[in-house]
Amino acid sequence: MKYIKEFREGDRITDIYMCKHKQALVTKNGKPYETMILQDKTGTIDAKVWEPNSPGIEDCDAMDYIEVFAEVTNFQGTLQLSVKRIRKVREGEYDPANYLPMSSKDIGEMYRELLDIISSVENKYLRALLESFFVKDAAFAESFKKSSAAKMVHHGFVGGLLEHTLSVTKLCDYYCKNYPILKRDLLLTAAICHDIGKTREISNFPENDYTDEGQLLGHIVMGAQMVGDRAGAIEGFPKTLLSEVQHCILAHHGKYEYGSPKIPALIEAVALNYADDTDAKMETFKEILENNADKSGWLGFNRLFESNLRATICEE
Repeated sequence: MKYIKEFREGDRITDIYMCKHKQALVTKNGKPYETMILQDKTGTIDAKVWEPNSPGIEDCDAMDYIEVFAEVTNFQGTLQLSVKRIRKVREGEYDPANYLPMSSKDIGEMYRELLDIISSVENKYLRALLESFFVKDAAFAESFKKSSAAKMVHHGFVGGLLEHTLSVTKLCDYYCKNYPILKRDLLLTAAICHDIGKTREISNFPENDYTDEGQLLGHIVMGAQMVGDRAGAIEGFPKTLLSEVQHCILAHHGKYEYGSPKIPALIEAVALNYADDTDAKMETFKEILENNADKSGWLGFNRLFESNLRATICEE
């Protein structure tokens, strides 16, 4: 199988991919065409079917596995497929494992590391809160391990939510060692729980799309609600402590324009916001570089970074 990450301009492709999205559109000149997003475990690529009567196009839909006959083209610096023909394939003709993007890190090992951090939390209420999710709730734990951290932007792969959460938590632990004013138990609890709402905001792979609940409420609000519900079942959980954990979750995007319901008012909330932003941006830049490994020089303007990006070329 030729993976999407291996595509080069001019390649002729005859292979099976998952059709993640399909939509009928019309060009500026009024000519109908089909646009699709194809996926394998290495990523996604836009695909265009310029001839609406192309063989097989009417037989497939989103979430189908299809064999495509296409050519890799370059449109404004981005690779895409010009599809000539499609065949919807049957179960047994493909291995589903080839179509799910996975964390490059061991999921079991990451989860054990997260549990070790949870066991280091000294406050009995906060540790009980964390254990109610990650130790005692097998269904939640399994969902957390499988979830992605985003639909597209960063950590958009199986195990992505766990990888991102662990990284943010370790950054926060580092902050605590260097800034003793931070309350470690509060900050680490908030870090571990800051994105738990994504287990309900985004559906599992292969869909990896926003749920109705996710569209209406969003992971930040849902995460704060989930924490409130669990804390309510822990006898004697201090009201102020719960409010502080929930505030950190509600403020972890930092600004209203970034979808944050609250602006950080606690120093722990400030630390969590910076840790979350750091890990998201580092992973996003890393994925950009990996997806452009064959390119040298400037990579083009990126809206997230508001800059024309370039890979580092100095030698160590």
